[in-house]
Amino acid sequence: MPVSVSYPGVYVEELPSGVRTIAGVATSITAFVGKALRGPVNEPVTLTNYGDFERTFGGLHVSLPLGYAVRDFFLNGGAQAVVVRLYKKPATAAGTATLEVSELTLQAASPGAWGMQLRARVDKKAATDPNLVAAAQRLGVPPADVFDLTLRDGITGAIESHLNLTTKESARRADRVLANESLQARVASSVALPKDASPAKHVGALTDVDVWTAAAKSTAAKSDAADAGTDSDPIGTADYKGSAANKTGLYALEKTDLFNLLCIAADARGGDVPDDVYQEAMAYCAKRRALLIVDAKAGWTTVPAAQSGAAGMGLNGDAARNAAIYFPRIRQADSKLDGLVDTFAAAGMVAGVLARTDGQRGVWKAPAGLDASLNGVAGLSVEMTDAENGLLNPLGINCLRSFPVHGRVVWGARTLRGADAAADEYKYVPVRRTALYIEESLYRGLKWVVFEPNDEPLWAQIRLNAGAFMHNLFRQGAFQGRTPREAYLVKCDRETTTQNDINLGIVNILVGFAPLRPAEFVIIRLQQLAGQIQA
Repeated sequence: MPVSVSYPGVYVEELPSGVRTIAGVATSITAFVGKALRGPVNEPVTLTNYGDFERTFGGLHVSLPLGYAVRDFFLNGGAQAVVVRLYKKPATAAGTATLEVSELTLQAASPGAWGMQLRARVDKKAATDPNLVAAAQRLGVPPADVFDLTLRDGITGAIESHLNLTTKESARRADRVLANESLQARVASSVALPKDASPAKHVGALTDVDVWTAAAKSTAAKSDAADAGTDSDPIGTADYKGSAANKTGLYALEKTDLFNLLCIAADARGGDVPDDVYQEAMAYCAKRRALLIVDAKAGWTTVPAAQSGAAGMGLNGDAARNAAIYFPRIRQADSKLDGLVDTFAAAGMVAGVLARTDGQRGVWKAPAGLDASLNGVAGLSVEMTDAENGLLNPLGINCLRSFPVHGRVVWGARTLRGADAAADEYKYVPVRRTALYIEESLYRGLKWVVFEPNDEPLWAQIRLNAGAFMHNLFRQGAFQGRTPREAYLVKCDRETTTQNDINLGIVNILVGFAPLRPAEFVIIRLQQLAGQIQA
């Protein structure tokens, strides 16, 4: 604000420069949707390594493809994943395990058969213990109402200790503490807290050898069907799609701020994701500025099967710019089957290659070629020749190939609008992803413009900031052209925003760029030179 002068002297006033740096968004955050052994249901969980997946969702299971896809993603260079667990409760069981501790019914933190291996133990300190007396005084409850709860996961052996809990109103009320700190259990919703009654302690000591096997020393999950924890029933189309209003299924991703790639895991090993699920996911990716990675179907065991099968999936229209399909499936050694080599969907592995390429070269580099190697692959379900590859590439089907020395690589970079007959401007994956990257970055970086005075000073600031962002990409080699004028443009002035637009509260910004397209076909012309004839 202007300086208010009152005395003779020097005054200092800071003036805004008008520079608001636009930062580029992440390009390879990958969302995974599918079934897992355990973990939150319909809640996106961010992971930065496969160990996070094992801790939260239980790791690999021989019947669930999701774990293999996430593992392959991180194995091939992925850095950040968002996982949504789907779960369909069986009609004849509770789905979530229950542990009946006196005065405090507990439930497993998430549904699944894993909860049946959970055990709980209550301990209480001696009434004269100074630590107990101090804790009770701090919480404002009698010492007799303070207890310690120990939980043990029988599958992983992980033990959680929750000290100085109470069932009365306090900072350590059991339901709140478990909801915020425990990965294993929650207080059942049927238990109304606060209440006066406190759980009775178990017999023996926590150090006893049989503490987690003796019924009197710890409480096991109830075995009756009405309270048993069970794994999910088969997931159907409706379960995958979920509800946009309730943010379930695919639309649970509404709860996450950003994702760039989407992989959907089949319901069971060797299964396929329904075509209409991919159709809805493709439209959703177009809305969220993300790319859907479509798996080849398990039945595509020949090139003609892939030709006819891809055409019948119904993945077309403008939204198909936001999807890419990769054929064939991959073959890997399965640690859950003593190293037996089996066939798996490739989406997670391809997403890892895209993430690795983004980090090494940039989103504008085609995630294909000899550098786009597939790590952890023992083979491909279909080995193709160049001629067979030539049948699929013009249809927009990206191939996975095996070459001597170089091994297995991604050998295609087209979107599902990449068929030669479509002649689409977003034929190539890197071109489409570069456009999505620019759109999302400008969308987030220009929100400060909203409600600013809509006139030339604002337009000049927009040109300055958007132009600086585009120029930075030009310097990184993201565009064609030798000069900035050839590579991009940013226009915001009286020509783009008329007086009628101003009256309607609209400012129009035109941003253009000259994309880099991959050298998909390399042609070498060879000619003999005739010897010079001395005249």
